[in-house]
Amino acid sequence: MKKILKIYIDAYSGLSQESWMLAIVMLLNRMGSMVLPFLGIYMISELGFTLENSGIVLSCFGIGSVIGSWFGGWITDKIGNFKVQALSLFISAPMFLTLPLFKTVESFAIIMLVLSIVSEMFRPANSVAITRYARKENITRAFSLNRMALNLGFSIGPSMGGFLSTYSYNLLFYCNAATALIAGIVFVFFFKGRKERNSSDNSENNQEKEVIKERNAYTDVPFLIFNIFCILFSVAFFQILNTLPLFYKEVVHLTQSEIGLLMGFSGILIVVFEMLLIHYTEKKFNITQLLVFGSFITAISYSIFIFNHTLAFLYLAIGMMSIGEMLVLPLMSTVTAFRSEKNNKGAYMGLNGMSVSFAFIISPFLGTHIATSFGFNTLWMITSIILIIVAIGYHFFTKALLPKNL
Repeated sequence: MKKILKIYIDAYSGLSQESWMLAIVMLLNRMGSMVLPFLGIYMISELGFTLENSGIVLSCFGIGSVIGSWFGGWITDKIGNFKVQALSLFISAPMFLTLPLFKTVESFAIIMLVLSIVSEMFRPANSVAITRYARKENITRAFSLNRMALNLGFSIGPSMGGFLSTYSYNLLFYCNAATALIAGIVFVFFFKGRKERNSSDNSENNQEKEVIKERNAYTDVPFLIFNIFCILFSVAFFQILNTLPLFYKEVVHLTQSEIGLLMGFSGILIVVFEMLLIHYTEKKFNITQLLVFGSFITAISYSIFIFNHTLAFLYLAIGMMSIGEMLVLPLMSTVTAFRSEKNNKGAYMGLNGMSVSFAFIISPFLGTHIATSFGFNTLWMITSIILIIVAIGYHFFTKALLPKNL
């Protein structure tokens, strides 16, 4: 017990005050994530949309994510991460309040597109802030801490959402608006006027900036190849947010509360074990090995749904999926941080964020189409195959992006 406690202390020690506060803001913001897992169910059961129409609307959310990630990264390099994060939080709050007013497929798709653009601007700006405020030797743990906060919010959100949706889906939207507003207030109060630890102005003068030509994120071929595999991983993994809740409801016949608890279990695992797992594994394995293993174990987790639907195996699958998520998603950001340079971090983080956002376009549309046309077992088989391909791709294409000691 003492040894485990020491590992936890070592894992969390050395993280900057700003890293902790960025994590708190992420926690507050993502506590409103109770909406996303239930959007498909809301559209089908409350608005009367077909399964494929709900997939189209969720794909519009994905299109907005791509635009928001690109624009958020671009504008972060122009005006700074502070302004972008504050604008995203304060504008998205009132937009969540308007969601119950939109009842048709077309109107709901449009508002989800706009809302997604605004809310997803936050992510690349937040990632840049992590690289600016974290100590360089702790950057992976800083990203893991941020994801721990995200998943704590995601564990609380769906669990609450399952109960709230029993009474009114509108409560989900109102709670999401409240958490975004509170997150904005806390963020501005703490970070306004605060000096960045790793600002490029601290290490380079203007003459050096003119002489040194930095890579362009959009023409960096090795990084673009890496992002293709990030897209494939995200398309497969994020079935957890789109078709998996529908599978639980329509095939396994779980109640909404049971779905919320099952998905909240994933967030709890990540909150408790991610920092411990990253701290332990980064000393024994390199980043490429962890990306390969994380992708492979995620493939196994989805294949379980083909063979067994008992509650114990559902929790086993979501547990294995959580291990894969803990290893792959923060390390995607770490690879991006090491590949980027001082004055183009927003572009690199935005581009990597787009790889995840593309999944929000492809994943719901492709997932619901395959499930409708060929059945959920075919969907899980294809998902597993894609993840095995990703593991192979990470093995061959990640090392070139990293310093030799990583």
